[in-house]
Amino acid sequence: MGLDYSYEIFMPPRNVGRALTRLAELAPRGRDTPPLPVTLPGGEQVIVPFTSGFTSEPVDCSAGGTLELDTSIVIGVDDAVREFFLSDFTRVDERGRVPVGYVYLTVRFSPAWHPDFASLQFTAATSAMSRMFARSASVRKVFTGLTAATGGVCCLLDTETDTFDICWLNGEAVSDETVPGARFPRFHELVAAWREPPE
Repeated sequence: MGLDYSYEIFMPPRNVGRALTRLAELAPRGRDTPPLPVTLPGGEQVIVPFTSGFTSEPVDCSAGGTLELDTSIVIGVDDAVREFFLSDFTRVDERGRVPVGYVYLTVRFSPAWHPDFASLQFTAATSAMSRMFARSASVRKVFTGLTAATGGVCCLLDTETDTFDICWLNGEAVSDETVPGARFPRFHELVAAWREPPE
């Protein structure tokens, strides 16, 4: 079994459409992927440049449940990203970013353990990508930036240990804090601290 590290962003369910729209803006340009229509709970529809189950058939999540997307996103180059790509930097764009994918996204609209918040979990496709997720400040910045831009309350990095790194909480970037940890001994205490951002 390989490593399956992931970043997970938590937000009010009404913000998922905004998050997917912002995520689409992070997709590499010039890809041949057909637009994918996604219907969200409540009937909101968004179009994303990704696949679901590696197909482009419309996805209907109007009844809730989960949404699975196969995404690719652009990330700025730092040492960890450079190590992941080795010498293959033929695809660096004009802003010094490279496309990374697939990154598998699972959206849970109303998870049982915190039903008032949706979660967007971005999982690395390979062990090498997982290590990059853990080491790269650029990768972390992409996911904390997405959290900030879309009204997320929390962003965690899961490295498949007993603790999660807290990357973002209630409008602020966080470093060197975990759950369980000194501030939040248990996960439900972290959830209790989440505050929805003002509209």
